[in-house]
Amino acid sequence: MESFVNKNSCSIKEISDFNIGHQSDFDAKTGLTVIYFPKGALAGCDISGGGPASRETPLTLPLTAENRINAIVLGGGSAYGLAASDGVMKCLEEKKIGYDTGFSLVPLVCQSDIFDLNYGKPDVRPDAKMGYEACLSALKETSDLQGNVGCGIGATVGKIRGTARGDKSGFGIHAIKTGGLFIAVAVCVNALGDIYSPQGKKIAGLHSLDRKNYEDCLEALCENLTPRDMFTGNTTIGAVITNAEFSKAELTKIASMTRTAYSRCIRPVATMADGDTIYAASTGTIKADINAVGSLAAEVMAQAIENAIVNSKISDEEFLKFCR
Repeated sequence: MESFVNKNSCSIKEISDFNIGHQSDFDAKTGLTVIYFPKGALAGCDISGGGPASRETPLTLPLTAENRINAIVLGGGSAYGLAASDGVMKCLEEKKIGYDTGFSLVPLVCQSDIFDLNYGKPDVRPDAKMGYEACLSALKETSDLQGNVGCGIGATVGKIRGTARGDKSGFGIHAIKTGGLFIAVAVCVNALGDIYSPQGKKIAGLHSLDRKNYEDCLEALCENLTPRDMFTGNTTIGAVITNAEFSKAELTKIASMTRTAYSRCIRPVATMADGDTIYAASTGTIKADINAVGSLAAEVMAQAIENAIVNSKISDEEFLKFCR
């Protein structure tokens, strides 16, 4: 039987509440993605990983002002790549977009980054120039590209024994419409663990030395129970966007409900070696039940995770060429 999510799937180009723009450095294998909200968006956030690289996430906290953010940036380059938001802010300011302080406009931009310095050129990271160009792209139109684009260019998974034992991953999107409600997801999958489809089939992850078979990341993790630093360069970052009206506190709850898709599709997940983060943004005034929206958001996220893997597949020879 066809799932509810598949029956109600739509293209993100059918949704006008946000635009997606990318900048990609195919030589260095890094990039970033800007999600721009023409009318602004209230946002919440769930951070379950132990090592996030983020900027302005307090704008999503229920204890801070109910100001609408202008953009969410998903980037590569780890903490270095957070400089890309400088360019996004400059671009928005030039277009007279931002919070009016009475003295100047201050664009409200949240950002989270993956660690992709273990793939491609580690000394090249997204910067303000790339942020500016990605924002210009998002202002013009929305991109429905997936896989090795934007923030997904340097994304890899299944790295518990090192990047070269893992798989290429990337950027995924998925969206549904039901009645007047839409729920859309954008995600960059860059995980320590193995990746499974929503139906439970392993689709990427830890390989054997000869790369002829898959091994199990959780089993590898439990071979050594001694406390240790397992840093191998991870973090899955994503955003859920809906036109249902919710407060920042409710959106934070929706983000945490969406995290169940991470648990279903990424194993293990939310370790101290990950920086897993999910934003949830509300752009409209549709009245909808938080339980339904949160549950559907998890289903849409699971499909977006699969899309990120399917659309980023490359040959083993090409993959190993850029592993560090």
